[in-house]
Amino acid sequence: MQAINQQSRRERLAAYRRNPFSLFLAALVTLSAVITLAVLISLIIYILYKGIPNLKPSLFAWNYNTENVSMMPAIINTLSITAMTLLFSVPAGIFAAIYLVEYAKRGNKFVSVVRMTTETLAGIPSIVFGLFGYLFFNIYLKWGYSILGGALTLSIMVLPLILRTTEEALRSVSDTYREGSFGLGAGRLRTVFRIVLPSAMPGILAGIILAIGRIVGETAALLYTAGTVANYPRAVAPAGSNWLQQGLSVFMSSGRTLSLHMYVLSGEALYIDQAYATAVVLLVVVIGINALSSLIAKKITKG
Repeated sequence: MQAINQQSRRERLAAYRRNPFSLFLAALVTLSAVITLAVLISLIIYILYKGIPNLKPSLFAWNYNTENVSMMPAIINTLSITAMTLLFSVPAGIFAAIYLVEYAKRGNKFVSVVRMTTETLAGIPSIVFGLFGYLFFNIYLKWGYSILGGALTLSIMVLPLILRTTEEALRSVSDTYREGSFGLGAGRLRTVFRIVLPSAMPGILAGIILAIGRIVGETAALLYTAGTVANYPRAVAPAGSNWLQQGLSVFMSSGRTLSLHMYVLSGEALYIDQAYATAVVLLVVVIGINALSSLIAKKITKG
């Protein structure tokens, strides 16, 4: 049985003859999709072609030196900074969006100011965030180059993205869901967390995935805040400190991520092949984190 909103080939051809401009638009959309897909596939194939032959066991050695230029410390730092950034930015962005959509009065000037501010912050170059993080965390708070400072800077950078995508996802949920929940006696808080959030989860997940891509691929902001030391997160507290101070000081150490590792290697003519290999691993890490995020979101939605 043919769907109501679908046309047969004969009907489409007849519509194109009546309106040739529709044929032009359809061809333009198709061509744009093909070009976009071709560019994406070409980039992936080029990275794999240049990087896979240069993947060697020495690149995954536990300790970094100038001979093996191991990327293992960068992998650990990438996962650590990504997790810390999401830990700070995702709850703040989601709860702020819930307030703006579900609790704030519509037409409120405060809501308009917040939306304008988030849109402005979303358009600021990342190096400006890096300069702010350097001046505030490194200089004013005297943290120096630290993983915590880099994660907080990235949290501020991706917060507008998560907030806006979550807000649009919540606004896309039909009001009939809320009205039905209220009619059954549920309160606003229960309606938000049991009805609205699960329905908006695909849109929220899309924002989180975009944020992960920006976090993993960021270099400018981390260059100013986290530094480029090729080492693992390690305790930097002075001798005699208690276990809590030793544990917290791990996040005060400097460390480079995969994107910074690739940037540093590409700036040195001796390690171009290793930079391509790092790009392959970075691609795999991004795909893995996105797949894990999708799996977690599905579990939350079903639960």
